[in-house]
Amino acid sequence: MLIRIFPENPNPKHIRQVVDCLRDGGVIIYPTDTIYGIGCDISNPRAVERVKQIKGIKGDKVNLSFICHDLSQLSDYAKPISNPVYKMMRAVLPGPYTFILEANNNVPKIFKNKKKTVGIRVPDCAITRAIVEELGNPIMSTSVHDDDEVIEYTTDPELIHEKYNQLVDLVIDAGYGDNQPSTILDCTSGEVEVIREGKGKI
Repeated sequence: MLIRIFPENPNPKHIRQVVDCLRDGGVIIYPTDTIYGIGCDISNPRAVERVKQIKGIKGDKVNLSFICHDLSQLSDYAKPISNPVYKMMRAVLPGPYTFILEANNNVPKIFKNKKKTVGIRVPDCAITRAIVEELGNPIMSTSVHDDDEVIEYTTDPELIHEKYNQLVDLVIDAGYGDNQPSTILDCTSGEVEVIREGKGKI
């Protein structure tokens, strides 16, 4: 199913439709402030497994991020962080950044990797944040890649729907996406390490 949602003023009825799909164990493709993502409710292990199959992720090699509504959800999934890191997060979020933090015991078992870390995203995207707020907990995030060797990410939601409509339950059309991923910052060692330079300025 392809549904059009306007990014400036998301229709609450459409947001509820997406959330109903997630609560039923659905897998969706949704916009962010960077590229389109594939995701599901983090508390539904079967849906998470479906996403892993779609992306070809095997075993515990799960470097998947959580999309949060705001920083108030941080303490639900990450261990306490230092004041400088928190101030930095507050300064740049919502925005095109993924922060790798130490995971706490609330992170579902399926996401636990050997490093026991969690990626946290608060995108500057009204649609995605409205979905998470209505759902009441984060959704997982992994990028929609393109098969083209030159173009890494698919930006056209209609082409995304054409490719994935047999694999996912719902695709949100919010217009063309970006083709630059988020900047990934690892904050687990006390120092901030740039893992990937993306759309977010360092």
